[in-house]
Amino acid sequence: MTALRPVRWFRDFGRPPRILGLDVARGLAILGMAGAHVGVTEAFEWGDPTTWTDLVHGRSSILFALLAGVSIALMTGRDVLPERERLPGIRLNLVGRGAVIFVIGLALELLNTPIAVILTLYGLLYVAVIPVLRWRPRQLLLGAAVLALAGPALLALLSAVALQPFGAGIGFVLYGTYPITVWLALVLGGMALGRLRVQELRTAVVALVVGVFLAAIGYGLGALGAGAGLGGTESIVSSTSASSGSESIEILPGESLSSSFIPDDVMPPSGWESYPEALAATDPLGSMVRAVFAVDPHSGGTAEILGSGGFALAVIALCLLLSRPLRWPLLPLGALGSMPLTAYSVHVVSVVLVAGPGGFIADNAFWALTAVGLLLVTTLWAMFVGRGPLERLVGKGAAAMAAVPRR
Repeated sequence: MTALRPVRWFRDFGRPPRILGLDVARGLAILGMAGAHVGVTEAFEWGDPTTWTDLVHGRSSILFALLAGVSIALMTGRDVLPERERLPGIRLNLVGRGAVIFVIGLALELLNTPIAVILTLYGLLYVAVIPVLRWRPRQLLLGAAVLALAGPALLALLSAVALQPFGAGIGFVLYGTYPITVWLALVLGGMALGRLRVQELRTAVVALVVGVFLAAIGYGLGALGAGAGLGGTESIVSSTSASSGSESIEILPGESLSSSFIPDDVMPPSGWESYPEALAATDPLGSMVRAVFAVDPHSGGTAEILGSGGFALAVIALCLLLSRPLRWPLLPLGALGSMPLTAYSVHVVSVVLVAGPGGFIADNAFWALTAVGLLLVTTLWAMFVGRGPLERLVGKGAAAMAAVPRR
């Protein structure tokens, strides 16, 4: 019986109702984030293919977030809106999933690596989408558009008016490495894609065209801003990536993502009398404009959301299209993408095991070893065991939260 498992796996894995293209895209996101954390890249140039690995920075996590939205749509009814009587159970299920993912993220942060772990915010997003579970695709796309277009400028304005506030809550949700305006917009966009029969060929083709269009607008906006001296804004949390090519990130107390849009010499006021002068120094209007044109990874600007979000959408569409004729060679990537929480966690643990607590790795050989190891281990696990261990844990947490209490 055990000997037949590989045969059955190669025959059945990725078949409907599972969508192999989405698993492949998740696999690429995991490998991309691993490269952003430990790889060494050169500044991207279209004409130099050796620099294309730089695309992993920022875009891999954006791809991961967009796929999170697709997954939420699939688990809550696919192209059919969930019925009202099912909503209480679905909401509790999402709360359970989000809570377990959040705790896994906290555990990974306790390992004290320089990696900005995405799972804590990822877990929060499962709860944040509860109010929009019955939104139609058009409403989801409208919400995503409003957040993408107005969110960065609004956050920059609030930061300027409040003179760069900081605290655990706003640092985590609003002005940290993963600002909510960016990631919630992507999740809503992913939910819309999941509601539009993502498994169909026509949807993939349209998504590819739209993705390329959005990427052109976003990166064009960023280039326009750079030409006018408004783009090229770097997040203050990218200091380590500037020297090593790695996207391992360290956030210092009191620092915020939005402060990258505000002059560095802004001094906090000592009271209401000095507030007007301090407010003028923050340049609220200029901060808003810079937030619109910011396109660099993790800058949180409108140009980044449109450009990198469109890029991620195009990647998903290509994975959906290529997974049909190239099913066999893409199965290992699909296996990796079928257990993203497990693979991501193993990657973070591997960094601390090799480099030690607080240790830093910038080595493309280690990136390659990580990729090969993850592909091999997840393929064998999927073949002989099935669902990933952390995915099982999340499923149990969701089921326990949604279970009807016994009388």
